[in-house]
Amino acid sequence: MVTKWTKKIALLSAAAVALAGLAACADTSEGGGSIDPVTTEKATSGEIVWWGFTPGSPVNEGYIEAFNKEYPDIKVTWKQTSIEDYDAAIRPALGNTEGLDVYQLSAGSANGGAAVFGPNAIDLSAAVEQSLGADWKDQLSATGVNALTIDGELKALAAGAVFSGTIFINQDLFDKYSLKAPTNWDEWKSVCDTFKKNKVGCFIQGAGQGAFNIDTVHAIADNVAPGNFVKATKGELDWTDPSLVKAFELWKKLFDEGIMQDGALGQMQYPEAHNGFMSGKYAMVMMGTWYLQFLSPDVMKAAMEGAGSTDEPFTMMPIYFPDIAGTGHTGSLFGDVDYGQAVSINSQNKGPATTFALWLGTSDAGQQAIADSLNLIPALKKITPDWNNVKLVNEAKQAEPTKALVQAASAVTDAPRFATINADMNQALMDALAEIAAGKATPQQAAETLKTQQETVG
Repeated sequence: MVTKWTKKIALLSAAAVALAGLAACADTSEGGGSIDPVTTEKATSGEIVWWGFTPGSPVNEGYIEAFNKEYPDIKVTWKQTSIEDYDAAIRPALGNTEGLDVYQLSAGSANGGAAVFGPNAIDLSAAVEQSLGADWKDQLSATGVNALTIDGELKALAAGAVFSGTIFINQDLFDKYSLKAPTNWDEWKSVCDTFKKNKVGCFIQGAGQGAFNIDTVHAIADNVAPGNFVKATKGELDWTDPSLVKAFELWKKLFDEGIMQDGALGQMQYPEAHNGFMSGKYAMVMMGTWYLQFLSPDVMKAAMEGAGSTDEPFTMMPIYFPDIAGTGHTGSLFGDVDYGQAVSINSQNKGPATTFALWLGTSDAGQQAIADSLNLIPALKKITPDWNNVKLVNEAKQAEPTKALVQAASAVTDAPRFATINADMNQALMDALAEIAAGKATPQQAAETLKTQQETVG
């Protein structure tokens, strides 16, 4: 699969992108107040607390360090919650005037969804126009702008986008047992058989965390019939369409034939699946482009230590989801803005908070930091990773497929991940997939339930 990327996609230029100064504008007072970018100077001092759930340490601290090179007098404190706990934690915090200034918003039905938490944020439209000019919408990815705009107000500035449709493999384990990355069902089954004979876990997914199940089934559905999954989420295709029922059958097959690990429904993607892969106990994990950050030696080392491993970083490689439907439809990528920085309407530090949100989402320096971390596809269109500054565990093996995947994801224009799934359907999908996996509903029964739910909620 890596070779398909490299044949189809030209490698990104390795030339560095020149860093430019920030032209952002925000309230001058350390105490905050309304932002008037036309008449005020940008805040250059103060203290803010930044809440979020991704990507975590040490990446976020790296962003803050880069920010402080330009704004040394703005102290940023990063406060992280788990993905699962974020919504519950942030609700009461947003009602306070202290302890939260900037927070992460996501698209659609994802945690931190803009439809739910956007009303708690100020409109950043005028500040962005002051930062980038009247054509600011042309300079930023439409995916991020559209997903984070509510009733004409820009509620957050996208850091960048993430895409699913990939699996990551431990290349060192594959090499140890003379195995190749699977490209179809038979190869996948054979690979798993070999790993199991050698007492190595093959594939791991936290099927107890429903959002990632949606990712996997979306990848399978695109393998069966590209685009039909998104059509169903939009109400343009019944969930009982044979192509979607087939996708649900293949989802169940992952459990029935031992591709999915034992006890998957009782495990979470984070931390269990992540730790299982990072500790070397499993050779494959379902993850999207956000996982590219662990190609960095320092980031991987921290993750491995968190997983209880003292080994040296291993060679991790991305592959496309295998052609388990046997259709030849592979290479699907689908994604949304991962998160954006919103400024709380109750913040007493709106000036420095807006400066930080603008820097991370609109400045060359902030977006270059995002790009070079490999965690996101940058929101500022002109920015790409500076490969001269990106360190990889195994440059010889990882550089070419990593560049190709970033380029492929950057080229995706209309393949949403969660943006077209409302909250009711998101829950219905997670429930349906769990019931299929547990044998509590057949694929056809689950499809009929989803069709009824879609007709009910629209």
